[in-house]
Amino acid sequence: MCGVLEEALFHVLRRKARLTVAGRTDAGVHATGQVAHVDLPADVEPEALVFRLARALPADVRVTGARRVPPAFDARFGALRRHYAYRVCDRQWLADPLRRNHIVTWPRPLDLDALNAASALLVGEHNFVAFCKRREGATTIRELQRLQWSREPDGTLTARVSADAFCHSMVRSLVGALLAVGEGRKDPDWPASMLTATERPSAITVAPAHGLSLTAVDYPADEDLATRAEQTRRVRTL
Repeated sequence: MCGVLEEALFHVLRRKARLTVAGRTDAGVHATGQVAHVDLPADVEPEALVFRLARALPADVRVTGARRVPPAFDARFGALRRHYAYRVCDRQWLADPLRRNHIVTWPRPLDLDALNAASALLVGEHNFVAFCKRREGATTIRELQRLQWSREPDGTLTARVSADAFCHSMVRSLVGALLAVGEGRKDPDWPASMLTATERPSAITVAPAHGLSLTAVDYPADEDLATRAEQTRRVRTL
């Protein structure tokens, strides 16, 4: 998405523009609430730019709004938290063909109570190295603020996940571990037992990408943006 949008900005403005995004999603993951910032000339009108970009972007990418922000705004480091949703349908006869690219069809029944019992044990600040694809020099300590499942009226199971930040493949790995609990292959305390690991175990499966969507990113008040960015840049330890 980032590269596609940068190309569209170049097409519209005839100048290179480098985006900073709130979070880089894995290939195949959707985003309905992505946030990005870019430095542009003062004479570029945000509202007009949205309409011009709509003509330059492919059908599967849209900019839904734009506004001027304070110089201290940083889409990545200024964020307070990110929100994701992961959707699974474990009732194959109810799987909507028109939503097949956004909902994972699961071949076995999933226990909602077991999913939530296991999820509750993962909430808090932990070292999520077992659930992350490790990157050199990057910390895997994160504060998981919400991980909760619900069954929607159409039968779809939705996991809503929020954290101050996420490691690479963290949400999909958490979901993969929880699905093993939901179908009865693992006990509810098994995913949390992985928090003591010092490296990523092979037992944790990464859930399919297309069930995941970045739905929102929260930011502090304008006067707190610089402080938040400074806090985020610090390497965390437990």
